[in-house]
Amino acid sequence: VQLQASGGGSVQAGGSLRLSCAASGSNVRNYVMAWFRLAPGKEREFVAAIRWTGTNTWYADSVKGRFTVSRDSAKNMVYLQMNTLAPEDTAVYYCGAGSVILSSMRNPGQYHNWGQGTQVTVSS
Repeated sequence: VQLQASGGGSVQAGGSLRLSCAASGSNVRNYVMAWFRLAPGKEREFVAAIRWTGTNTWYADSVKGRFTVSRDSAKNMVYLQMNTLAPEDTAVYYCGAGSVILSSMRNPGQYHNWGQGTQVTVSS
């Protein structure tokens, strides 16, 4: 599975960005797709997750109501719409894919496929 994230950038607090993750490879549709972020001095943090089928989505409490994860199955694309961005959202954002169970969805160790990361910088 190959993942390529894009769409990061620099915005002011209150602004918006949309991240994209292009997924390719065999069996990619079997995987949970997730967004994680890594800020300096912190551990990789779960942000949101989605499956290729169904309507369920999952969010970290810190982004719930501001971020929206979605997919385009026809294009094998996963998106993260980020609104009302705050300086604490500054991080490198990664998309990951893995055969994870619901109870482990927020554990980055359960994902074995990662994109290269895209930097999001939010200034106050």
